[in-house]
Amino acid sequence: MHSTVTTATIPPSHVEERRPDQDHESKQEQASATSQEDLDGFFWTYTEEPHKTRRQQIIKAHPEVLKLCGPEPLTVPLVLAVVGLQIACAYALKDTAFFSWTFVLTAYVIGATANQNLFLAIHEISHNLAFRSPLANRLFAVIANLPIGIPYSASFRPYHLTHHKSLGVDGLDTDLPTAFEAWFLDSVAGKAFFCTFQILFYAVRPMMVYKLPLTWIHAFNIAVQVAFDALIVQYLGSKALCYFILSSFFAGSLHPCAGHFIAEHYVFSQHSQSLQASNTASDKLDAPPETYSYYGVLNIFTYNVGLHNEHHDFPAIPWTRLWKLNEIANEFYRDLPCHHSWVGVMWQFMNDKEVGLWCRVKRKEGGRLVGGNASARAQPVEITR
Repeated sequence: MHSTVTTATIPPSHVEERRPDQDHESKQEQASATSQEDLDGFFWTYTEEPHKTRRQQIIKAHPEVLKLCGPEPLTVPLVLAVVGLQIACAYALKDTAFFSWTFVLTAYVIGATANQNLFLAIHEISHNLAFRSPLANRLFAVIANLPIGIPYSASFRPYHLTHHKSLGVDGLDTDLPTAFEAWFLDSVAGKAFFCTFQILFYAVRPMMVYKLPLTWIHAFNIAVQVAFDALIVQYLGSKALCYFILSSFFAGSLHPCAGHFIAEHYVFSQHSQSLQASNTASDKLDAPPETYSYYGVLNIFTYNVGLHNEHHDFPAIPWTRLWKLNEIANEFYRDLPCHHSWVGVMWQFMNDKEVGLWCRVKRKEGGRLVGGNASARAQPVEITR
């Protein structure tokens, strides 16, 4: 699906009178931008991201949804229980051979599911949905990070909040694949490699797009994780730490719960089958939807992250109340395209030639950077004719 959809919405009040030479320069700039977009094949759009608009519409129609916002106390004991489960499994496997079926299957079935659960607990906590205090949430995220084996919670928060504030913005939204990734992995083998090692892409890509300043919470996250890992090795042995790392790898690899990484924002052929390339410059097409929900059983293990349209519409509503949001504002969600299987998502992603890393909606400008320098903040979307 190497197609480019370019859209623009221009309110009359924002259209300025332009001299002929300005029109000529503008056409040259547009031609250059269009050429670049055609080259890389992403879905380029110049409209505002859709969640802000839908959020305002839902609040107008159902103001009671705002009562759903706020922390969910149940998150705290659940996180502690899963952390305890992982430590117990590491203890049970401390004398088990690393390459044994017992070790590998435990890491895949229990460990990967548990660590994916902790990834998404940190996701919840990054939105301040475990405690009312932002500081308490940041500190608790470090606790949730422990069985993951690698310090990640402090860096995840600003990158993820920027993803929300700058959805699809090239150079800010680090959830977007780069053009090099999309080109290099544009094959069945390449996409299979991406699905197998996607946890590494999500770990390394943000630092390649832009770097965050090191803060005290980053240093604290690193110090606590290193100390915890050292204690695990000292008292349980190196295999226990290997269990944590292998669990994290499987959690972001070919695991059923890992399908959410691809399902959330990639545009599949069935989502955009009505979008056909236009031969006339005057024929304007809307960009495909940018976010997709999944309403299946695996939401039980993943803090309802499958309700992803709902989450992007209202990031301040915790996982336990997203279904209630869907129920209250169902007329806004029932007709949106969605997935029915995360396993099916990964299978189609790898095997369907019409689906690949190109299949993301991008925008040139807009949004803002969270946790960086003020000078690096992006400007509002600029529309020209």
